[in-house]
Amino acid sequence: MRNKTWKYLVVTSAIFVLSACGGGTKKQVNEDVSMDSVNVVCDGLKTLQLDEVKVTWIQDNAKERLMERTLFADADDSLIESLKLQGGIPSSMSAFLVETGGIRILFDTGMGAPDSRLLSGLASLGVTPSDIKYLYLTHFHGDHIGGMMRGDSVVFPDAEVYASKVEYDAWLKMPADRNAQVLKTMNAYKDRLHLFEFGETLPGNVVAMNAEGHTPGHTVFRANKLLVIADLIHGAALQLEHPEICATYDMDKEKAVKSRKYFLQYAKDNGLTMAGMHLPAPAFK
Repeated sequence: MRNKTWKYLVVTSAIFVLSACGGGTKKQVNEDVSMDSVNVVCDGLKTLQLDEVKVTWIQDNAKERLMERTLFADADDSLIESLKLQGGIPSSMSAFLVETGGIRILFDTGMGAPDSRLLSGLASLGVTPSDIKYLYLTHFHGDHIGGMMRGDSVVFPDAEVYASKVEYDAWLKMPADRNAQVLKTMNAYKDRLHLFEFGETLPGNVVAMNAEGHTPGHTVFRANKLLVIADLIHGAALQLEHPEICATYDMDKEKAVKSRKYFLQYAKDNGLTMAGMHLPAPAFK
């Protein structure tokens, strides 16, 4: 028996007031407007066309986000000072909507209410939660799965959810004070939850790749020329040049460094555009 679905009101052919644009910005969205015409919609949204893959960055955080210097304890003070990052490292909280082969795939769901801008961002594109066919999760931290629930109700009523089996199994073994949100969320979607192995090709010709380290089953996804790097990078101004430096969020530092170095080189070698959940706006690299 499915959980009751949180009803999200969307005006289909009128004017959307875009809180995703930082307030005060309005954009008319007509029913007959082709999604292919969308480029940069507003602040907090940006769309790229990468061959047959269209990807839209949706900024989840409403306020400027800086990663505190103390989160990067491995970095020497002299390095932080030389990069002028004493006040913090620019970052974001983001999700990505991919449209390919006539389907819509959402990569992560942000932190959830009350501060999330994910749903207003989707609405500004003319997309409702029920339009999301697939939901691909990079890992189970709260700022990535928080938007899947509204109280006790699921937000995405028709989405097939895909997550790493390694990630799922690891979180199930964690103590109750750490995995309560994960258990509640995964149970709510259990009838539509699919656990993949690394290396599998998912619907939409998306390949799930092993990026363990940040979490046990942390996943990077490749869709043609797009590489969704999830939380490989928390502070781009620091870690892109110094991938050996970890944020305190990385659960296994040695594996996180290995994954970060590998995928940064992989993206370069293959001419891929990286989409990172914590890259600074507009979160493409």
